[in-house]
Amino acid sequence: MPMPATTNPDTASACALRPWTIDDTDALHAAVAASLPTLSQWLPWATPAYARADAAAWIAHCLRSREIGEEYHFGMFDAGSGEVLGGVGLNHRIRAYRSANLGYWTADTARGRGVAVEAARQAARFGFETLELLRIAILIQPENRASLRVAVKLGAVCEGIARNGIVVAGRPHEAIVHSLLPEDLAPACDPGVFAPPD
Repeated sequence: MPMPATTNPDTASACALRPWTIDDTDALHAAVAASLPTLSQWLPWATPAYARADAAAWIAHCLRSREIGEEYHFGMFDAGSGEVLGGVGLNHRIRAYRSANLGYWTADTARGRGVAVEAARQAARFGFETLELLRIAILIQPENRASLRVAVKLGAVCEGIARNGIVVAGRPHEAIVHSLLPEDLAPACDPGVFAPPD
């Protein structure tokens, strides 16, 4: 489903969200490889061994999981150049509870531009409006200050610490839990930003 571009008013840069396609393999691999010093601190798959085949396998997973309605992952792209700026997605969907988790990462070249907040907001809006979710959770390691700032700017409510809330590289870690409800997005959204193009 197409999603509108989001504009960061501070930089006048635009970030376009769309589902990953197999044609994005090289660009995804390049963005991750160039950002390994940052991403490897938090993402177990971001290692020096990360290869083009890993990017292709991830995109294939995204396509399969989207087709069966389990996960919805989007690439974040510079609306002008098409450069990969990061990724955002909804996973761990529980249909009975109409809930899912939200995750995001940003390429080093895009850090500090506000794209993670706006991309996460768009993905959350997709979850609420298209998937009809009632709750979106964001679980973050306490040391990941950048991701915590994104959650706060997004308007998510901090609920506390989940002991052994996430597993990273096979080991349990505590996680700070933030949540979004449909009404949490409304005050932070500029209708002009999310209006579909003419």
